[in-house]
Formats: sequence, C-alpha cells, structure tokens
Amino acid sequence: MSAAPAIRLEEVSKWYGQVLGLSGVNMTIERGVIGLLGPNGAGKSTMMRLLCGLARPSRGRVLVYGEDVVASSEVRRRLGYCPEHEGLYDELTASEFVAYMAELSGMGKREARHRSREILVSLGLENALDRRLAGFSKGMRQRAKLAQAMVHDPDMLVLDEPLTGCDPVARNSILSRLRALAAAGKVILVSSHVLHEIEAITQEIVLLYRGQVLAEGNVYRIRELIDKHPHRVRVECDRPRELARHLITAPHVVRAELAGSAVELETRAPDELYDAIPKAVLELGIRIESLSSPDNNMQSVFEYLTAAGGKA
Repeated sequence: MSAAPAIRLEEVSKWYGQVLGLSGVNMTIERGVIGLLGPNGAGKSTMMRLLCGLARPSRGRVLVYGEDVVASSEVRRRLGYCPEHEGLYDELTASEFVAYMAELSGMGKREARHRSREILVSLGLENALDRRLAGFSKGMRQRAKLAQAMVHDPDMLVLDEPLTGCDPVARNSILSRLRALAAAGKVILVSSHVLHEIEAITQEIVLLYRGQVLAEGNVYRIRELIDKHPHRVRVECDRPRELARHLITAPHVVRAELAGSAVELETRAPDELYDAIPKAVLELGIRIESLSSPDNNMQSVFEYLTAAGGKA
C-alpha cells in the first residue's frame, strides 16, 4: 500500500462570515518543497491555517499524511508552523522562547534547551541566544519564529511569508537553512508574493488568486504564461530615441514608446529582445542606466490568467 500524500485538499472552501477565503480548492502535494504564491488576500494564510488544524474548512476535506489534521494530534506533531504575524513573548530571550515552544511540542526540558540553542545557532543567531526578543530587529524576529517551527524536527514545515522584512543577511540565512532541510527530505510549504524568493529554494509552485488555484507546477512552465502575451521591457539610457529607432526594426518588436530618458519596448519574443538590447547598446555606444520588465513578475501572471478567465 502506497503512502498517503503529504497534503491533500478536496473541494476545500472557507468562509469568514460573508468573506470567502478559499473556494473549491483541490490540491495534492506528494513531497518536496512547494512555493505558495499570490498577492495579499489570495488565500495563502487561510490555506496554511487549515493545513495546520488552526481552522476548519467550511466545506471539503483537508488531509495531512492521509489524516484529518484537526482530529489527529499525532499528525499535528509532525508539523512546524511559522505564521506571518508575530506572537513572540518579548520578555523572553531567544533561547527561552524556542525552548518553551519545544516543550509545548512534547520535548523534555533538557533536550528543549539544547535543541533551542542548536537551531538558533544554525540560523545565525549565535550572538543573540540570551538577548530578549524585545530588542530584536525584524529579521532576527523572523529567524526566531522559524526556529520555533523547526526545533522539534517536524516532517513538514508550513511557513507563511518567512522572509517578510528580512535584511539580506537574515534572508540568506533563512534560505540556506531551508535548502538544507529540503535536501534532507523535509516537506516544505512556503508562501510569498515575490517570485524570486521562492525560486531560490524550489521550482514547484502553486498560484493562488482570490481563493482559487489558478496554476500549479514547474515555475518555468508558469513563467511561460507571461510570454503568451506582449512582454514589456523598459530601458533607461542616455539616447533612448536612437535605441528605439534601432530596435523597432526587429521583427519581434511590436511597439516602442519613449518616456523621458527611457524607451519601453513591447515584444512577443522576450528572449530575442534581451539578446538584441546589449548588441544594440554596444554597436551604438549607448550608456544604459537600468533595464527592467514591468511584466516579469507574478502580478502580470495573475493579470494574464484572470483576463484569460481560467486556469492554465
């Protein structure tokens, strides 16, 4: 008999009074690291609370390792949850807080003290073990929250926006630790509204929008959705008119529009345009200040999918 998938949602809906959190979601996650992506209000936090047994679905079933997570305390012990919003005890030190959470998961006092310090060190907080949480920066608080989710060595981590407000040092520390856990075979569900944060640890994502799953699978397949409609590239440079005149002749460029010291190009073959821009710049001796794409983000994917009126 094959093992049950780590996560299975069957026609799951969740209402908060008149507000719809999730609507008829079906989703199966066997193993690995999954990025849960969506703008604020998409339903990410609702889904995570349901998966951790902190809320009951209004309709449908939420199964974790084949069991109802609300009914099974054994399954809940296999989970580590890092919520988006803070609930830290500021009067405690970092090691006291994490040890306390370890004890709540059933760990003995001595082991909890040892594990708390060990996990905090692994997240780069070795110099703050005995500092009170009240004096922690946002990035340090995020790492303390992550430590309490990991301290009991759960089989699955459910992390709601764990990188929000983190500085580069904290971000790198967290991503490094998550990659190590993924390599060790842990199931990790991590939410974000920023694609590149998720890409740093996994290529498998689920797109949520207005409580529904719009697309799921490999990030590169979903990225291709952007390129099914005209793709915009904005180039800030010292001679935008000359650059526009040069590139508009390319067969893949649909439109070129000047905007002050920038030219915004529209193409149906972004890879070809990204190759053509540096060649043109070198040939013409143009100095570039910046290059960006208003379409190379998850919001454009959501806009494309919702305009298309259905799932990918």
